[in-house]
Amino acid sequence: MTLFPDFFRWPFSNSILKRAQAKGRVRFGLHNPRDFTRDPHRTVDEKPFGGGAGMVLKPEPIFDCVEALSKKGWVVLLTPQGRPLTQAAARRLSKKRHLVLICGHYEGVDERVRRHLVDEEISVGDFVTMGGEAPALSLIECVVRLVPGVLGNPDSLQEESFSDFQNGRGSRRLEFPQYTRPRVFRGWAVPKILLSGDHEAIREWRKKKSVEVTRRKRPDLFRTEKKG
Repeated sequence: MTLFPDFFRWPFSNSILKRAQAKGRVRFGLHNPRDFTRDPHRTVDEKPFGGGAGMVLKPEPIFDCVEALSKKGWVVLLTPQGRPLTQAAARRLSKKRHLVLICGHYEGVDERVRRHLVDEEISVGDFVTMGGEAPALSLIECVVRLVPGVLGNPDSLQEESFSDFQNGRGSRRLEFPQYTRPRVFRGWAVPKILLSGDHEAIREWRKKKSVEVTRRKRPDLFRTEKKG
């Protein structure tokens, strides 16, 4: 549900999101709350009670839009007040049959939307965007790639950053360094271990490098990691 459906048309028509639809693994729908207004000006926002800067999205168009869907599904509001979007959250949401994403705008939504319509609030980070569209697209990409049958090699998901951390357990590690051809570029050579053909040694090297990269770039992941 968005005031700017065109924001999503290009991403939905290209790359993995396009192929996921072609395979029948996912289906997207774009719904504009302006289509559910009842006044000639198609008003979706009003000044906040009690005063203050900016405008607030009205509850009626949002409720009517969501309730007009054949199945309500799991309703998610993209908002800075939400819980952080993590790989574990994406994995959980990928198992939902029907997601309804509400893209906030202006100063946010009427509180009654949060209290009586939304099932979950999600934030993509401690920063402010122009609206909920970019955060919603981030969530969509995180979730869709985890849907079975979307990616050609599902085993590769197990080696990605954050892939081992589930439900507060396991390890949160960044991905190990990757190399491809040529073997030598401007005098910089690919590590010999990756050319050895020794798969067990390569796995150990990658595990070690993953820890090194995480400690150097994201030491906070070690401090906040819960023990399984």
